[in-house]
Amino acid sequence: MKPVSLKKELLKKCKSLGIPLVGFAPVERWQAPPEELPNVLTPWIPEEFWPQSIYPEARTVIVIGLPVALPIVETAPSIYYHELYKTVNAMLDSKANEIANFLSEKGYGSIYLPRDGYGDIKILIEKPFAFFSHKHAAYLAGMGSFGHNNVLLTPQYGPRVRFTSIFTTAVIPPDPIRMEDLCIKCLRCVKSCPVGAIPLKGDFPPSVDKKLCAIRSAELRDEYRSPCGICIKVCPVGKDRKLFDRKNMSIYSGDKKFEKYHKAWEHVRKYGSK
Repeated sequence: MKPVSLKKELLKKCKSLGIPLVGFAPVERWQAPPEELPNVLTPWIPEEFWPQSIYPEARTVIVIGLPVALPIVETAPSIYYHELYKTVNAMLDSKANEIANFLSEKGYGSIYLPRDGYGDIKILIEKPFAFFSHKHAAYLAGMGSFGHNNVLLTPQYGPRVRFTSIFTTAVIPPDPIRMEDLCIKCLRCVKSCPVGAIPLKGDFPPSVDKKLCAIRSAELRDEYRSPCGICIKVCPVGKDRKLFDRKNMSIYSGDKKFEKYHKAWEHVRKYGSK
């Protein structure tokens, strides 16, 4: 099958699976990053984390993304966001596996990767890396740019997206790298981080203290209300803010105009978790 025709079939398949975000990146982009990338990452992704180092036959990485609904994230940390996070993760695994099987049946050896490449959050306290980064894959597939909190921002949902990837032997036309830097440097993520894991100054995107972040996540996990989610709920980037009528960022302050929202969030946080 011609590469262009295969890409059309894959996009149709993703649409049928209810996947709103899809990106394609050739594995060569890990080896030779495009000059037009919106952010300079220093240091660059080590070779052992490249897709061709994990699946040597890989020629293309397909990245899929599912949003997490902003009004649910706003309750975080809570059992509500905890359950949403688990649901989206399970859906990503299922859909990615189906896409990989779809390609394999057409004669292109393909494998999906789990959305989280670690067994438990406590593992990340001592070794704060998974074996492959989906956010970097999405970045190289032209799906967004990095925010100050080191999370990938998308035009559609800001940082409120979960990603996973499929490695395939198929050569598929890549998506262009044409994303501008979406981060507006408002530093809301820095000011809102409960453990001070996001530095105020330094290179952009700054190096987040992954250990501090993992320790907080582990504590919240034991309370049945992980992940934290605060830095992504206060990010002003994303068209989803218009959809949910959340463009006024004062909603997260003590403004009495938004008291009904705060009461709703507090109600959710009181139940179902420690």
